[in-house]
Amino acid sequence: MILSRPGISCQQLVELVTAYVEGTLPRRQRRRFDAHIAWCEGCSGYVAQMRETIRLTGRLDQDSLDPVARDRLLHAFQGWTAEA
Repeated sequence: MILSRPGISCQQLVELVTAYVEGTLPRRQRRRFDAHIAWCEGCSGYVAQMRETIRLTGRLDQDSLDPVARDRLLHAFQGWTAEA
């Protein structure tokens, strides 16, 4: 397990990565995020992986989903974060 320096932990980084790569992370958290990936090789690689996944798959917009597929996805992931 990688020990965190002051700022954010690796677990917090994983929770914030989507907002980071989408550019919606508030400035203060983005600075802490950037500081973390500057020294944490594992998290830096994780962020690079997320960026590459997004680049390869494109962006899936909720409005572009078939309503039945959307409902199935929502049902499949309902309560997912509570179980993690």
